[in-house]
Amino acid sequence: MNLLSDRLNRLSYSQTFVMSNKARELKAQGINVISLTLGEPDFEIPEFVRESAIKAIKDGVKSYTPVPGYPELRKAIANKFKRDNNLEYQPDQIVVSTGGKQSIINVLLSIINDGDEVIVPAPYWVSYYEMVKLAGGENIVVKTTIDTDFKITPEQLENAITPKTKAFLFSSPCNPSGTVYTKDELYALAKVLEKYPNIIIISDEIYEYINYEGKHESIAQFPEVFEQTVTINGVSKSYAMTGWRIGYLGAPKWLSNACDKIQGQMTSGANCIAQMASITAIEANPSVINYMIDGFKKRRELVYNLLLEIPGIKVNKPAGAFYFFPDVSFYFGKTIQGHKITNSDDFALLLLEKAHVATVGGVCFGNSNCIRLSYAASEEDLIEALKRIKNTLS
Repeated sequence: MNLLSDRLNRLSYSQTFVMSNKARELKAQGINVISLTLGEPDFEIPEFVRESAIKAIKDGVKSYTPVPGYPELRKAIANKFKRDNNLEYQPDQIVVSTGGKQSIINVLLSIINDGDEVIVPAPYWVSYYEMVKLAGGENIVVKTTIDTDFKITPEQLENAITPKTKAFLFSSPCNPSGTVYTKDELYALAKVLEKYPNIIIISDEIYEYINYEGKHESIAQFPEVFEQTVTINGVSKSYAMTGWRIGYLGAPKWLSNACDKIQGQMTSGANCIAQMASITAIEANPSVINYMIDGFKKRRELVYNLLLEIPGIKVNKPAGAFYFFPDVSFYFGKTIQGHKITNSDDFALLLLEKAHVATVGGVCFGNSNCIRLSYAASEEDLIEALKRIKNTLS
């Protein structure tokens, strides 16, 4: 007897965690596996943020928090949106959640009815696709390629819109490709979407500060679409606070109220100590984390040059985040060390079992030609990992 719900049976496991778990299993067997699977900065949390958390503990902060977050944190986030993005959100338009992932699912559960369509450019973060399914929606995937820097065009967006379209969900900087949309590119997309005011734009900007080529741009900056845009962010990536689980959104008041209602019946308010530390992080000048950005940029150059040395791998230089998403389709149809390669998942499994380097195949990101590898690892590990990959493919 199958007692599991149809809703659960429709979902897939997160492939990033699947590959990460496989890497851990091999490590437990004594195999030296270098994992480039998870997007987790290896830097320490800034000392001033840690001190803020310790002070909160010593001050006896311990109680349940308001569902949408402490008023002080919501005010700090509203000020941050104005300071960094020129976005005018009021504190009551902010909802703080247990990570950016919960912020996104709160929005989807608030607006999606069964059969509603959500346009998702591929490659996309693995959870987007599954969260849309969980909310009862239908994913309308728009393909992009490495040749266009994995960017959706206004024409592609227009062609994907139907009477059933309810939302457009994307990230910039993008996980998994590192793609960063320019102001002009975002404006071109906004001009399409302003014609459809009932389409909600969900803009995931969690990698905002990890941007190597220029100023971060938010699609909500354009008045034409501000009232139909939700801006998602958090402290996990920029401040290396992944396990502290603080994400947040800015949205039209009717939608922030809806997310408050949804969250109130699931997790309620986010962790009290993490919220207090997040106030300190968000109020600080973003320049305090420049050393992390500089470190990631150095690693980007290192990995880019090492990938160029591997025959058959096609790679572009990502403008943000800390991932490469190289095209490995050159190897499809080949058999390497007993492994028949038909898609990027096979390729990733080859690297894990033969090179002992854990990456993530691109199928779960909506692109079967590519693999994702994170360079949020030490330079020593990155050099060794790329050496192993090159030797395995030689």
